Amino acid sequence: MRSRPALQALGRLKPGTMNKTEAAYAAFLDTLVQCGDVLWYKFEGFKLRLADKTFYTPDFAVLRSTGALECHEVKGHWQDDARVKIKVAAELYPMQFLAMQPLPKSKGGGWKIEAF
Repeated sequence: MRSRPALQALGRLKPGTMNKTEAAYAAFLDTLVQCGDVLWYKFEGFKLRLADKTFYTPDFAVLRSTGALECHEVKGHWQDDARVKIKVAAELYPMQFLAMQPLPKSKGGGWKIEAF
């Protein structure tokens, strides 16, 4: 009987390091800065406390030209715990929480946006 290769998680990058999807989104934010829609953004700029020993770190803190501070989460695929954390954060904090998922080029590319 043949053994199957073990499935291995890709692992997490060290804090402050972007994955490919996050880097692509940062490039997109750079274009929004150039056209004036975004004044500033920071990758993993702050951590929000949700409960004792439970925190949520948005992928990007984004300051819009309107003065609104937004939290942007970039996901290729959602895990249940990540979706729960962003929903809880949206209930606790007076900011706009948005999730961004890349759209394939076959569907026109760009980003699918989900608001919480």
